[in-house]
Amino acid sequence: MTGGRLVVAALEAQGVERVFCVPGESYLAVLDALHDSPIRTVVCRHEGGAAMMAEATGKLTGRPGVCMVTRGPGATNAAAGIHVAQQDSTPLVVLIGQIERGMRGRDAFQEVDYGRMFGGMAKWAAEIDSPRRIPEMISRAFHTALSGRPGPVVLALPEDVLTGTADAAPAAAARAAEPAPSPAAMAELAGLLERAHRPLVLAGGSRWTADAVAALHRFAERFDLPVGVTFRRQMLFDHTHRCYAGDVGLGINPKLAARVRDADLLLLLGGRFSEVPSQGYELLGIPEPAAALVHVHPGAEELGRVYRPALAINATPGAFLDAAEGLPAPPPGRSDHTRVAHADYRAWSDEPPDTPGALRMGAVMRWLRAHLPEDAVMTNGAGNYATWLHRFWRFRRFGTQLAPVSGSMGYGLPAAVAAKLAQPERTVVCFAGDGCIQMTLPEFATAVQEGAAVIVLVIDNGMYGTIRMHQEREYPGRVSGTALRNPDFAALARACGGHGETVERDADFGPAFARAQASGLPAILHLRIDPEALTPNRTLSEIRAAGRPR
Repeated sequence: MTGGRLVVAALEAQGVERVFCVPGESYLAVLDALHDSPIRTVVCRHEGGAAMMAEATGKLTGRPGVCMVTRGPGATNAAAGIHVAQQDSTPLVVLIGQIERGMRGRDAFQEVDYGRMFGGMAKWAAEIDSPRRIPEMISRAFHTALSGRPGPVVLALPEDVLTGTADAAPAAAARAAEPAPSPAAMAELAGLLERAHRPLVLAGGSRWTADAVAALHRFAERFDLPVGVTFRRQMLFDHTHRCYAGDVGLGINPKLAARVRDADLLLLLGGRFSEVPSQGYELLGIPEPAAALVHVHPGAEELGRVYRPALAINATPGAFLDAAEGLPAPPPGRSDHTRVAHADYRAWSDEPPDTPGALRMGAVMRWLRAHLPEDAVMTNGAGNYATWLHRFWRFRRFGTQLAPVSGSMGYGLPAAVAAKLAQPERTVVCFAGDGCIQMTLPEFATAVQEGAAVIVLVIDNGMYGTIRMHQEREYPGRVSGTALRNPDFAALARACGGHGETVERDADFGPAFARAQASGLPAILHLRIDPEALTPNRTLSEIRAAGRPR
C-alpha cells in the first residue's frame, strides 16, 4: 500500500471516527486514501480550529482526537490547539505534511523542524522516515498520547513517504496502561482519613470516565468528604450533591480558598494543582504543603514535581477509586464539615447578582438553568464572560464541559462543533466573548457545512474585557489596546447559512434561544451587554475607582 493508505489504515485500526483538517498539497496521498475510508473528514477553516476540535474530541471521548494539517504555516497555526492539549492533559495526535526527505536542510518551501518546534510542547514529536514504519509510529503515537499524563503527539509525514509503498499491516488499537495503588498505600490512606478533622478532596486532571465519576460520588458519601473541583473540571462532581464544595479556579469563592488553606488532609485526585487552582501557587506551601497531601496522578513524573506529598499514589482516578471501595469507613463525625462546605457553595452560586444594563447575564443564567437539560454540553474559551458559566451553571454529569485549562481564547466554538458531531442528540451551547469568538469565528461556517446545530452565545461588551479589567486595576482610566468595534454577529451567522438574532433585553433572551433551537441550524445569539457589567461582583467604574495609578 502507499504510505497515505497505510496512514489511514492505521487510523482505522485505532478506531478513529473522524479527522479534523485543513487540506494541503503536502499530504494529498492521505486525503486520497480518506476518500474510500469510513473515517469522516471534517474540513475546517483554520488549523487552530481544527486542532481545537480534535483536542475537544479527546476530552470528550478519552481517545486521541486526530488533526491533519499541512506543513509550515499549517503547523504553526495548529500550535494553539496543541498547547491546549499539553496544558489540559488531553490525548491528541497531530499529523503534519512535510517536505520530501531529500530536501531536508535546504530551507525548502515551508520547511520546519517539527522536533525542535514542538519538542517542548508535545509529549513526542517525530518524523516518519519510511513507509514501512508508518504502522509502528502511529501505534506509538496513540500509546504515547494516552499513557500516563495524556497529551499531544506530533508526527511529520514527508510527502515522498506518503507516495512511497510498503507491505505493512496496522497495529491493533492502543490501550493505555492503568497504574493502580498498592495495598500498602491504601492502608496508609485509611489511617490519614481516620485521623483527619478537616479533609478536602480536589478532583481534576484527565483520564476520568463516567464510572470513575460515579465512584468518586460513592467515595465522598461513604467517608463524608467535601469535594472541590479544579479549574474547568466542574463536570467531575454533581453540583447539587451534598458533598460538593465548589470549584477551585479563577474567581474562587473566598470561603473555599480558606477551606483549602485550613485543610489538615488534602486529597488531590487526578490534577496537578498548577497556577490557576493554586491561586498563583499561594494556597499550598512549596515544596512542603501545610496539610498532609495525598497526591493521586496517572503520571509518575507529576508526583513531587511541585508539592512534596505525604503520600504519593501513581494511579488513574478510576483505579484509585476502585481500590478505595475496600477501605474501612471511619466513624461518623464530619457531617457538619461537609454540610457547611456545600452551604458555602450554594450561598456563593445560587442567585446571580444584578448588573447594569437592559440585558443581564444573571437573567441569562437563570433562564438556562431553568430550561436546559442536565446533559447539555457547555463550552467556552477565555474571558470574564466565562465566570458566569463557571459560577452559576449547575454541572450535573460527566462529559458536559469543554473548556481550556490553558486559558486559550477561541476554544469554545470549535469545541462545540466537535461535541455536536460526536453527540448530535445533545444540546450544545457555546459561551464566547466578542473578542474570544473572533479568534475562531470562521469555524461557524464549518458548523453549517457539517450540520452541527450548536448555539453560540456571543457576549458582546465591545472590549477585550479581561484585559480591560486588569488595565483598569493597574492603569485606571488609561484605555489602550482593548477596545473592539465589532461586526453584526447575527448577520454573520445568517450569511453563513445559520440562524442569527440580536438580543438586547432580559425578556427577549428566552424566546430567541427557543427560536434558535427550533431552527435546527447552527445559531448565534448576539447578546449586547452593558460595558459596565464587567464582572459579576464589580462594575467597570468600581474597578477603575479602586485601581492603583502609576
